[in-house]
Amino acid sequence: MAEEFNTEGMLDVYLFENEQLLEQLQETVLDQKDAECFDQDSINEIFRAMHTIKGSSGIMMFDNITAISHKLEDVFYYLRESHPEHVPHLKLVEHVLEVADFITSEMDKIRNGSTADGNPESIIKELDKFLDMIKKGVKAEGEELPPENVHVEPQQFYIAPVATDASRFYKVYITFSPETVMANIHAYKVVYAMKEIAEDLLYSPEDIISDEDSAEVIMKEGFRILLQAQCTEKEIRDLIGIGYDIKKVDVYECKAEEFLRGFDFGEQGPQIDLESSVEVIEAKAEKESEPKPVEKPKMAPGDFVIQSKEPGKPKKLAKDKSKNEKAAFISVNVNKMDQLMDLIGELVISQSVVLQNPDLKVPGLDLANFNKAAAQMAKISTDLQNVIMSMRMMPLTNLFQKMNRIVFDVSRKLGKEIEFEMIGEHTEVDKNIIENISDPLMHLVRNAVDHGIETDAERAESGKKEKGRVTLSARTEAGKVWISVMDNGKGLDRAKILAKAKNQGLLDDGKPESSYTDKEVYRFITLPGFSTNEQVTEYSGRGVGMDVVIQNIQAIGGTLEIESTPGFGSTMTLKIPLTLAIIDGIVMETGSSSFVVETGVIKSFISVKEDMMIHEPNGDEYVMIRGECYPVLRLGEWYGLKDYQRSVNEGMMLIFEVEGKTICLFVDRLIGKQEIVVKPIPSYIKKVKGLSGCTQLGDGSIALILDPVGLIE
Repeated sequence: MAEEFNTEGMLDVYLFENEQLLEQLQETVLDQKDAECFDQDSINEIFRAMHTIKGSSGIMMFDNITAISHKLEDVFYYLRESHPEHVPHLKLVEHVLEVADFITSEMDKIRNGSTADGNPESIIKELDKFLDMIKKGVKAEGEELPPENVHVEPQQFYIAPVATDASRFYKVYITFSPETVMANIHAYKVVYAMKEIAEDLLYSPEDIISDEDSAEVIMKEGFRILLQAQCTEKEIRDLIGIGYDIKKVDVYECKAEEFLRGFDFGEQGPQIDLESSVEVIEAKAEKESEPKPVEKPKMAPGDFVIQSKEPGKPKKLAKDKSKNEKAAFISVNVNKMDQLMDLIGELVISQSVVLQNPDLKVPGLDLANFNKAAAQMAKISTDLQNVIMSMRMMPLTNLFQKMNRIVFDVSRKLGKEIEFEMIGEHTEVDKNIIENISDPLMHLVRNAVDHGIETDAERAESGKKEKGRVTLSARTEAGKVWISVMDNGKGLDRAKILAKAKNQGLLDDGKPESSYTDKEVYRFITLPGFSTNEQVTEYSGRGVGMDVVIQNIQAIGGTLEIESTPGFGSTMTLKIPLTLAIIDGIVMETGSSSFVVETGVIKSFISVKEDMMIHEPNGDEYVMIRGECYPVLRLGEWYGLKDYQRSVNEGMMLIFEVEGKTICLFVDRLIGKQEIVVKPIPSYIKKVKGLSGCTQLGDGSIALILDPVGLIE
């Protein structure tokens, strides 16, 4: 049957759903990697995931994915049925993750338009060896092996009814989640799974593959199945499962007579004749001049009747309820979300253009009504921004689980026993932020495992009794998300870093090493080509990685803080904005140029007098404010602007505080607070230190967005 329909329209759903299953699978496996064995619920969950992937891959004709998922399904089939003891747990975890990696790799090929041509034979052979070992252990204890888990290619799903004394009859009603896409394909997978136990199997709607309209029918009226099998209700529920696609499964056992009535379980309603030929059934229908009203018996959930048909027209199912449930969720392509975000940004700019239009400044205009309408529009615009922002927000759970996988893989290869702890993984961040911090976070976690955590022997020599631990935590504060990677390893060696920095000529001439603060010393490890590892490994020692972390984090307006206690561990903290699209900023002018800076980094505004300034012979300037001395940066001089204000008596000081450093920025004048739509600086313009982007102001002019980190360094 798989060759008779076009799989093109199903591909996106296939990739999306299997990706969800693999994420759930990996989370389950990593959560129990430190246990002695998988619990029964986890075994059932992994078995069902592999069973579903096998079925959907068979439908899509991806034979290599079908083969490898079926083999891993075999392993968990025996674990589920035989309950063997002394199963090498970590080896099993590695096998499951290896299969998940293979399937993910093949799905990436499919997503990119390539052919899923990976060869799973070597992995299948290893799984066979593992399965044989389990079987030998079961046989050694004198127990009988369960029957083989045979995979049958999807062909025809109607099975001739051969009832025996052991046969039981069921009516099954499946309700899919409102956000389910292409419900007919989900129904097909259920039928594909149930045919393994079925003696007789009927379902409605019948044409769930070639008729796309059947998906709408299934969502409105549910999917109905009549099943004859030698199994229990629990086995049916376990086989179908309940996940993100299936919301509810109702299973009712009935008598053979009720089963033969078809989908009408009443006593007087129209019946589906399962024994007569199609010609006889049609002839009977032709003789019926019009349907007779039938008093419907009280039905339990899942009971349906067949509406009487008009001559020459097919029968259709009618739900007993008159009102249909409305969908609470829908799936939306992320590209459409990005377009919507861009449109919201343009709306904010247009709003500024309207509210700051020069025509409104004509003397004598009565703008009372206009101001009321403008205030209402501003409120709606802000609410719209908040809604769109919330739609783009995603929890960090999946990203943290990937880091869990990295810790597991790297620690196994390095021979270190390391625990992984997640805190605040449900913190929500803009989707684009997650994409930008994935690589930096991976580098930090790898460094913690490779650089930070000692080997088990080294920890024992230093008197550390607890296992190595890497803690990944997230929290939100003041419009930013703080993500920390903390380890309980040996910490950073200040003397070693200083020696390496001196050797590379990074220290300032005339500045003694003792005058460098710990944060200044630790910042050396973020420079390109800097590494304290004497031996190059698979994961570190080449002097690349930390500089990439800094570049990627600064590109999205974030910062990195490094703290370390020798002998006790290190903490790397990323401070990044919750979203990239729209920020609150302060607009200022220097000369004829406009600049914007995010409000979160501004500590205060202050007007100063010339007598508060301190001028050094080398040209450096400082200002004394409330007994504290701060360095001064004149924005006009920094960028070589013309006609900027040189007298501090006439300008304004903005006190910035970033990464523990404070600096005073001198500008000509402040314009005001405004919502800013962040736009990247065009690629054809050379990157300028201290700038992170640009935006359009209400009068149509362009303002440059300042990067405080670039100004301070």
